[in-house]
Order: sequence, then structure tokens, then C-alpha cells
Amino acid sequence: MPAVPAVPIHPSSRPPSWFRRLGQMFGRTLCRTLCDNLRQTLTLGLVALLGMAWMPTAAWGESALLLSDQEPTRDAWSAVTLLVDPGHGMTLAQVREHQADFLPPSTPTANLGQRRESVWLHVPLQVASGDGQWVLDIDYPVLNRADVYLVSDGRQVLQARLGADQPFAQRPMQSRTHALPLLLAPGQRHELYLRVSTQSAMVLPITLSKPAAYQVREAGRQLTQGGLIGLSLALLTYSLAHWLSLRQALFGLYAGMLLGTTVFFLDFFGIAQQILGYERSGLAAKLSPLSVLFALAMGSQFVARALVTVRHSPNIHRALMALSMVSTGVFLVSIVGGLGYRPTQTAAIALGPLVPLLAIPAAIARTRAGDRAAVYMLLGWGVYLAGALNFVALLSGHLPATFFTLHVFQWATLVEMLAWVSVLGLHIEAVRRAAERTELEKLALVSLAHTDPLTSLPNRRGLKDAMDLGLPRCRANSALAVFMLDLDGFKPINDRLGHDAGDELLVQVSQRLRQQLRRDDVVARLGGDEFVILAAGLANDAEAMDLGHKLLDAFNQPFDLEGQECCVGLTIGLALAPQDGRDPRDLLKRADAAMYAGKQSGRHTLRRGHASAALVTTA
Repeated sequence: MPAVPAVPIHPSSRPPSWFRRLGQMFGRTLCRTLCDNLRQTLTLGLVALLGMAWMPTAAWGESALLLSDQEPTRDAWSAVTLLVDPGHGMTLAQVREHQADFLPPSTPTANLGQRRESVWLHVPLQVASGDGQWVLDIDYPVLNRADVYLVSDGRQVLQARLGADQPFAQRPMQSRTHALPLLLAPGQRHELYLRVSTQSAMVLPITLSKPAAYQVREAGRQLTQGGLIGLSLALLTYSLAHWLSLRQALFGLYAGMLLGTTVFFLDFFGIAQQILGYERSGLAAKLSPLSVLFALAMGSQFVARALVTVRHSPNIHRALMALSMVSTGVFLVSIVGGLGYRPTQTAAIALGPLVPLLAIPAAIARTRAGDRAAVYMLLGWGVYLAGALNFVALLSGHLPATFFTLHVFQWATLVEMLAWVSVLGLHIEAVRRAAERTELEKLALVSLAHTDPLTSLPNRRGLKDAMDLGLPRCRANSALAVFMLDLDGFKPINDRLGHDAGDELLVQVSQRLRQQLRRDDVVARLGGDEFVILAAGLANDAEAMDLGHKLLDAFNQPFDLEGQECCVGLTIGLALAPQDGRDPRDLLKRADAAMYAGKQSGRHTLRRGHASAALVTTA
């Protein structure tokens, strides 16, 4: 093999000397640290092996949970061993006879998963010093039953019952969690036995705390739950208010979904039982899974409406509708007693993640199409799905029961609900825009129905509205003048220059008439070359006649139609209200008769009608 030639390094490409020294120093430090850690690990391992070789059986005190006032809260799971009781009938004496059969749990920390049998837990305790006052706490409020036995120096000194099946008033400590005060004298051998049975998951976050530490920790968690549930109730009030005011089904579905999740967390974290003090039996025992099923039924409908899946994703829409029907069916069957707790809980766990799994693809498609609401739904359902999968894994016994795993679903649901508020805000905006668009379309239709399309003047309907508005306001010293106008010489121009020129002439006539009038006066076109003018607030007949002559004079000037001068005149008939009456038809009839009389007498005149429409006189 030929030698590979060395590639010279240009001096300018070498790293600076200070950089090389820093790297060398960092490398030496890292190597020294790794070597020290490895040496310590090997030393500890060797000591442990020697200890195991020379001490085949550990002393009781070394495996016990050491309690000290210097560490006011201790997690008990590290010292737990367990014994399964399939028949649910073992007594404490029988359990103590099988002490050697207790084994450390092989499950995640503080989580035994779904179990039908009873389980005995054994926790040996050693108290270093202090007053001996401790609080045993199982922070899983939906746990059905836990019988607690305390054995000190081989004698049973305490027996108590904990669990959600027990009425709140009969609990040893009236707290949200299952808590029991213990007196553990220093220097004695203490053993704690717990017989646990439950219909829910056997989640057992067990701690031993000093009373003050327990109160501080529980107060903080109560405050957190109060804030989160208070926010949920505020969002519920918001959605119900908009549902009642806007009559939009989307807000009602959101309220139902929010109600279901709020009831679930009230029950799951023990707040509802603490406030209401009910016994967890019958329907109350199934409150958590029932509330989940109710939220799923509402949530499926909410997603379908918010993403308009019936139009954009028909297959997903059908799946969401089916999921809503199945959730509703299981909910109703469980309500009437057709399903017990475990089948209801199993259905809720199985169906729970399906809504986001169906919603996320639809939201992605709508996001690509530019739907802003879908972006918020994608965020909300993504976070919710992560929380729901965590919760399913927790209840199935695959995750340790920690503060995070117990509460992450609640936090994820809160993020989801806040995302829905943004969706509803966009929906309100869409409703507002739709209402404005509808109003504009309505006004456009009204305008078309009341406006002449050629001149944009009011037509007969528009004239009637103006007269209906103006006639009730007229008085003897504030009269309403009704002028009926007809063009003189319009037909020859229309015949000679064509209809387009005739239309242009009518537009110019309407503009010239408008220029002679006040802003509040009305010019209407009845059709052809007939116009009507309404002029309100005239003091007397003379003022009305002056306005009529002003209109006549305005038509002394010719009109320019594409470079050709065309002259047309006016013949005007006049009626006054209230002098000549207040009926719109009668006034128009009189003005028309007066205008006709003017046509007969030579045109380009102004005539005033008498009280009788059949008689006219020259003004």
C-alpha cells in the first residue's frame, strides 16, 4: 500500500496557542474527574460486595424507613414490600405469619396498576428522635379503601380505615387525601401494614410527614387546585354566557366539554368529596369515568363543528360522530346501572385519546388551508394528547406515581381549554363578520328595491318611504312641497341620439335637479322622464313657488351629450301638505293633475293644484 502523503498545515489554520492551552487544561480536568468518579464507584461496589458476603441477612433497622425531624417529609415507597391477597380475607395475624413472603414491588414507583385482588403493604419504620408525631398520607383521593395497622414492638397499637368509600365526616383527618396521624415513639420497632383494595388503579404515593410539613404541603396543593378549578369555572361561565347570548351550538358544546373535565378533576383530586362529604358508592363511585365520557361526547361534537369536518374531512367527521355516540351510549348504560366501575373506567381510558387522534389530522389539514382556528386546535389537542397518554399509562401501571405524572393531565387540559378560548374568540369574530356581511347585503337589497338603477335616485318605493317619513312632520308654517316634474322634448332626443344618449341625459337631469335643492330635499324618479321632488320646511306657498321657478330656470341651459348640445325643459305640478292634505296618493295625484294641465297650456310651466285633483289653476 503506498504511503499516504502528509498534508502540511498552514500556520494561519492552526488554533491560537491560548485556545490549545485551554483545551488541554479542560481535557486534563475532565479525565481526572472521570477517573476519580470511576475509582469511587469501584470502591463503593467492592465495599458492597464484601458487605453482602459477610452479612447474608441485613438487620431490621438497616431496611427500615428512617424518620427524623430534620427531614420532615419522607417518601415511604423505598421501604415498601408487598404481599398479594387474592381472596381478600387474610388477617393481620396471618399476614405476619407470612412475613417472609413479602417482596419488593417490581412495578414503577408507587404504582401497582390495575388489580382486582387486595394487596398488603409492609413498611418498617425507625424513628431517630423527636416527639414521634407523624402523618401517614396516601395522595390518591379516588383510592377506595386502605386499612392501616400499626405494630410497635410486636404489638398492634392502631387500626384505622382510610379510603374514598368512607364518608368524609368519618375520616381520621378531614382532608382531601387519605391521611392518618401516627404516634411513633423513638427507640421502638414500628411496622406499618396497609391492606389496599380498590376498583380504580392502585396508585399509592405514600409519604410520612411531620404535621406542620403535611399542612404546608397540603395547603399549597389545595391552593393550586383552587386556582386551576377557579379558572375552569370562569371559562365555563364565559362559554355559557356566549351560548345564551349568541345561540351558537359551539359554545354550548365547549361548556359541556369543560363541565365534564372540571367535574373529573374535582372528583379525581378529592375536592368534590371534601366539599360535599359524600360516600363514594353507587353513581358517585363512577363519577370520574362518567365525567370523562360526557366530556368526550361533547368534545367530539365540538371538534367536528370547529373544524367543519363534515365538509373538509368527511371520514374523520363520521368517526367523530361515531365516537360521540359510543361515549354517550356507554355513559347512559353506566348511569342506569348496566356497567360497573371497571368497565366504565376501561371505556373512558380506551376512548379518551381517540378524540385528539382524530382531531389532529383534521387540524393539520385545515392549518395547511390557512384556517387560524385550526392552529390553536392543533396546539390544544397536541398538548392534551400528550397529557392523556401520560394519564392512560399512569392508570395502566406503566409510569411512576409522582407529582408530575399525577398532575400533567390536568395542566395539559388547562392548556387545551385556553386554546379553545382562542378558537371561540375567532368564532365570535367570524360570527361578527358574517353579521356585518349579512347586514350589508340586506342594505344592498333594500337599496336595490328602493333605488332607481340608472340615476341612483329613490324609485317609487323610496319616494313612499320619504313621504311616510316627512308628512307626519309638516305643519301650516312648515309645509312639505310635492313637485311632479316631466321633461319637455325628451322623446325626440332619445329617438334621434339613441337610448344610451337618452339614459345619459336622464343622469345629467338628476344631477342638475340635485344641485338646485337642499341636502335634505328628496329627488325621486318614477320612471321614464318623470321625477318627483319633496321639499320640507317651507314657510308658505310663495316659498314653494320660488323653488319651482328656480328649477325651471335651471333648465334654460342646454345639456352636453357627447359633444352635442341638447335642450330640454320642465313642466312642474305642485301640491302642498298639509294645505292640500296629508295623504300621499292624494298629493301625488294633485301634483300630477297640475303638471298635466301645465303640459296642455304650453309646457315649461309651473302649476299649483287645487284641493280637488280634477281642477288646476296657474300659480
